[in-house]
Amino acid sequence: QVQLVESGGGLVEAGGSLRLSCAASGNIFMINFMGWYRQAPGKQREAVAGITNGGSTNYADSVKGRFVASRDNAKNTVYLQMNNLKPEDTAVYYCNVRKMNGANYWGQGTQVTVSS
Repeated sequence: QVQLVESGGGLVEAGGSLRLSCAASGNIFMINFMGWYRQAPGKQREAVAGITNGGSTNYADSVKGRFVASRDNAKNTVYLQMNNLKPEDTAVYYCNVRKMNGANYWGQGTQVTVSS
């Protein structure tokens, strides 16, 4: 099992910034992907950003140029730097970790609220 602990959510005004963190512990061997999803009220969960072991990143079109995913492999931690936040970024953000064997793990979620 992999345990994921998220932090960094909160309330921010439009145009502001937040940084989310997600630390993985437990059976962390064979992790090959760490990323972030979000779910707004009444909407489906959507992929936001992700980063592979090799450092390759991918982003949802809606956050490109504003969000940056990074990871510290020594700390088994993935980060999401969110800049120029917009009210439509308001959601619960979930950390996601995948292993090479297909196992998939989720964090408990952290609320991000952007006021206009």
